[in-house]
Amino acid sequence: MKSSTINSQQFDLHWRGTLSDYVTAIAWSPQGNTLAVSSAAGEVMLWRDLANTQEKNWPLLPLQMAEEQSLDCLAFSQDGQKLAAGGQGGQVKIWCLHNDTRTYRCKPLHTIENAPAWVDKLAWSPSSNQLAFSLGRYVQVWDADMGGVVATLNFDNSSVLGLDWSPDGQYLAIAGYQGAKIWNAQDWNDDPYVLVVPSASLAVSWSPDGKYLACGNMDRTITVIDWNNSIASTTDNTSQDLLPWVMRGFPGKIRHLAWSQTKTQLDAPLLASSSVEGIVVWEANESRSWTSRLLEQHSGVVQELAFQPNSFLLASASEDGCVCLWQKAKKLAQILQGAPKGFSCLAWHPQGQQLAAGGQCGELLIWSQGMRGQGFGNR
Repeated sequence: MKSSTINSQQFDLHWRGTLSDYVTAIAWSPQGNTLAVSSAAGEVMLWRDLANTQEKNWPLLPLQMAEEQSLDCLAFSQDGQKLAAGGQGGQVKIWCLHNDTRTYRCKPLHTIENAPAWVDKLAWSPSSNQLAFSLGRYVQVWDADMGGVVATLNFDNSSVLGLDWSPDGQYLAIAGYQGAKIWNAQDWNDDPYVLVVPSASLAVSWSPDGKYLACGNMDRTITVIDWNNSIASTTDNTSQDLLPWVMRGFPGKIRHLAWSQTKTQLDAPLLASSSVEGIVVWEANESRSWTSRLLEQHSGVVQELAFQPNSFLLASASEDGCVCLWQKAKKLAQILQGAPKGFSCLAWHPQGQQLAAGGQCGELLIWSQGMRGQGFGNR
């Protein structure tokens, strides 16, 4: 529960709770009024900040109690009214959430059976009620308005290792062995664009402006393409015209990627990446290349990275039991603690004033940025 800071105290512990097992995923609703959390015991819980009401200690509300199989991924729909969860049992469960300042009203909406497949990746489209989720070598796209599957996408080369929608919802990128495939959501039957990587891509991430697509790879490289220019020049649906940048020199496979919403003076976001305990931040330069800087503090494997919305403040959660905050993605500004056996995940509130993190022993911690911290993450 301790926190230390290099300059002045910026984030303070706001709330703490505990689940019965390893926290596998956390997600804020787009409106920021609800936090969902899942565990390796199969729990799904909701938390809501009622600081402006008479309720002082709002507990975790169980949507699903502990079961024998873990739940590994969570996502809210773009309108915040639907929550999807997937996991070891192969089911994708969707709840409908209607809430106000006093209470929750939640009801099961759909259960999509996919056993024996293990669903460990899912994401809602940012522009519609379409949910994409992994099923071994396939990704299914399920339409919540229609109540059915609208597309089954065959990755073919391997199990799906990562997926991400473009910010406008027009494209879905899927990563695995030998790179990434990018489908056009306007025509699922069209052949995907292919970004070839000589090993396997473990993570795939669109920049918030949709201009760049990055893949973190097993061969200790990152591949980045300028999607806007690439899609305009590509005529044969292959990666020959995509002209990717390739970043090298990492100590191990690239586990996580994170883009900043804020842009530099060259009109490009920052890209943060993690490999083992190290963090490297990449910044576009005037020679149409990328300059790197290493952030060193963690002594355990970094489990997740995320930029504070609308700033360059970077948060990193590690197995060493620390969440580090990096001012302007350069300088260590604060260390947050509270999970002695290690952190497993983190997520920023959509407005950036709160940061939630999950622990390997079931801890759920939420820190809030006080008045003293205003402007802490500014560009």
